[in-house]
Amino acid sequence: MNIYDFDGTIYDGDSTVDFYLFSLSKKPNILRYVFQQVKGIVLYSTHRIDKTRLKEYFFCFLPAIDVEKMVGQFWKKKKTRIRQWYMNQRNSDDIIISASPEFLLKPICDEIGVSHLIASEVDPDTGRFLSENCYGKNKVERLLSDRDVSIESFDRFYTDSKSDRPLALLAKEAYLVQRNSISRWTIE
Repeated sequence: MNIYDFDGTIYDGDSTVDFYLFSLSKKPNILRYVFQQVKGIVLYSTHRIDKTRLKEYFFCFLPAIDVEKMVGQFWKKKKTRIRQWYMNQRNSDDIIISASPEFLLKPICDEIGVSHLIASEVDPDTGRFLSENCYGKNKVERLLSDRDVSIESFDRFYTDSKSDRPLALLAKEAYLVQRNSISRWTIE
């Protein structure tokens, strides 16, 4: 079984940021939420809120759009950003684990044949997190709590970020991805 980070790993870019910019291009009125988003950035940068709360501030625009429709339109345009190296090696038992919201990634995972997704649980109607941000050590907790996952069958892990070190330590082999360059990650 192989496990993949999504953003920057098998997707060329950050799908959450790209989705916001795509939504903004279709619904410019969501720009009215920028002050709330900036407030979140200030609170986070002054250590008054954590990354999960920061992302709730970021997603404050969701009530102003038809999320399901916008996600569908987004993936029609952006699915070509799924990297070809992944499409060439994907397997039916792959797991994608990501800090991006499940509502955003599930449609593309379904389309490319990935049935096992672990991602941040975000209410698409409100932008509120239903779980902690699926990032760093939380990725390990989410993976280990998944009944369908056997850690013994965890062969390879692919990521673009060293913040995924806790998860990489569980894999028999770990790889760092930089665009289309994949190199073995020797973890010390």
